[in-house]
Amino acid sequence: MAQAMRPKTATSLFATDGKPHPLQDTLLAVTLVLGITAFVSAMFHNLHLLSSWAGLIGILTGGYGQFISETTRERTALIIGLGASAVGFFLGMAHGGLFGGVIGG
Repeated sequence: MAQAMRPKTATSLFATDGKPHPLQDTLLAVTLVLGITAFVSAMFHNLHLLSSWAGLIGILTGGYGQFISETTRERTALIIGLGASAVGFFLGMAHGGLFGGVIGG
């Protein structure tokens, strides 16, 4: 009966352990936004600077998020963001790279 008397606390959308994870959720959201940005902008040849930089930063934030994540749901969403970031990064590199035409071009 003590379980019914436990107060409700704010929990994370992706936390299955019932504890809030604000840093992990922030990294998750940043990785997903950067991954979507990199993936979509990689479909346009002239947006290679945006896709390569967004992809690189998404890979770094997703990697650190994986390192400190605590639940399986967080890791699953981070892997989706990491995959999108990686595809966007590699296509952006193939279309001109991080500095293509800006430095030394």
